[in-house]
Amino acid sequence: MAEYEVVESDILIIGAGGAGMRAALAALSNGANAVIISKSVLGKAHTVMAEGGIAASVGNVDSKDNWQVHFSDTMVEGVYLSNWRMAELLAKEAPERVFELERFGAIFDRTKEGKIMQRAFGGHTYRRLCHVGDKTGLEIIRTLEDQIIHKNVKVMDEIYITKLFKDGDSFSGALGLSMREGKFYLFKAKALIISTGGCGRVFKITSNSWESTGDGLGLAYKIGVELQDMEMIQFHPTGMVYPPGVAGLLVTEGVRGEGGILTNTKGERFMLRYSPEKKELDARDVVARSIYYEIQAGRGTEHGGVYLDISQKGADFIKKKLPGMYSQFKEFAGVDITKEKMEVGPTVHYQMGGIKVEAETGATNIKGVFSAGEVASGLHGANRLGGNSLADILVFGKRTGEAASKYVKNAKPGKVKDADVASAINEVKAFIKSGGKNPNVLIEQLREKMSSNVGIMRNEKDLQDALETIESIKSQFKDVGVSGQFVYNKGLLACLELGNMLIATEAIVRSAIMRKESRGAHTRSDYPKKSKEWLKNIICSISADGSMSLSTVPLKEMPVELKKLVKPEVYQ
Repeated sequence: MAEYEVVESDILIIGAGGAGMRAALAALSNGANAVIISKSVLGKAHTVMAEGGIAASVGNVDSKDNWQVHFSDTMVEGVYLSNWRMAELLAKEAPERVFELERFGAIFDRTKEGKIMQRAFGGHTYRRLCHVGDKTGLEIIRTLEDQIIHKNVKVMDEIYITKLFKDGDSFSGALGLSMREGKFYLFKAKALIISTGGCGRVFKITSNSWESTGDGLGLAYKIGVELQDMEMIQFHPTGMVYPPGVAGLLVTEGVRGEGGILTNTKGERFMLRYSPEKKELDARDVVARSIYYEIQAGRGTEHGGVYLDISQKGADFIKKKLPGMYSQFKEFAGVDITKEKMEVGPTVHYQMGGIKVEAETGATNIKGVFSAGEVASGLHGANRLGGNSLADILVFGKRTGEAASKYVKNAKPGKVKDADVASAINEVKAFIKSGGKNPNVLIEQLREKMSSNVGIMRNEKDLQDALETIESIKSQFKDVGVSGQFVYNKGLLACLELGNMLIATEAIVRSAIMRKESRGAHTRSDYPKKSKEWLKNIICSISADGSMSLSTVPLKEMPVELKKLVKPEVYQ
């Protein structure tokens, strides 16, 4: 029996979330066949955690809304670090992607006139979030999954990709380990789409589920793909803080969008002090920092949070508009949010940085490698506008699938050397040993240090200390190992994940050290102001000796017609 099984396709898609599934549908529509690989099971993508809605200027509730305003809001929220072309494409194409979802069978909440309902969200000029209660991401996954299944797109789940291969300077294949079967697969394809989501699990307090360990970032980086703006990690203002077992679990922005109010232990509505105009619906970085300041000032709750209260809206309203939040607090915290306040605090939620891609196509600097969704960078700049993540996966999932389909029509299959496959398999096998260092102990050390030193407020001393910890864990990585076999070996999975987590964290910390300013989600107490000199992207790439190299790239000049839509003093 061969040590591995070969699976061939035109396009290999790693990641079965919204971006990956939408890319597969686009590939199919353009005559290419794709295989989707999922680390988890189909339908368990982190997309389901995007609860509040999808941003699209359809103008059903506020008729003055249009793509130009959505574009402006995106650029302002990203503190002008966003790729303006990606922001333009998103704002223009999001409405059609929403209507397409509806044609696919998505069931949105409705206005009295029968149109798709839209709610307010922080940083949006108008009520723009098309939603399905507080379970919008789940409905999107359900809808796309239905399309994938009925169109017979090949999906292979519970497979962890351990290695990517190149033939010369082009992608040629990937090695994967089936956790269910305990066997290896060699995936040969002309093109690769990386849609693996973010790396939130490198922090201790996060809204991200177990899958989000930066796998796509590590895999791509190791074959020479450039990463961009990795220091930009979004802290969502509201995650659960109690009980400890659910600390960090997301409390959707929809609560504030529907009228929820933040107060401290003195009963003060403190956002009136930090943001008297936008209050609870200011940008996420503003609200998260405000909560942080209140807690640091000693006005936080006994569990280290603040209060979020929507009980004034009444039980019927809350159960209809926010059924998930009602159940979540009732089941996990024993709190009835129709009568009681919620305890909330900032939680790591999203990475704005990631794989550097071309705006129109999602192409990277490596031939045949594309990327879409949270793992790809550019759109969100220094801070993501709420609801833009779901628009992102649909707009750029479709575009990336189309671009990859076009690429494979003229591309020849690359070769994967037997020796390279054997070497990659041996790398995995080497983790199965007795007396190895426990990977989970090192992972917890890493997560603790990232949360304590690379959080909402950063400084040179803490960042350098975090880098020392990362380097120390890197030096121990060669000694990690676990006992057992390949089938559902969570220890082995931790070994594999740790390697990618170390790449992600090193990129985050080195980039945070390099960016000597405060911009969006990146706040430094030793450089508290933003600087026009830092209107540039930070690029991470692997050097010939295997070390991480950092450089900067100036932002591309924005066209005059788009400059008119944003604050003129920034783009003089």
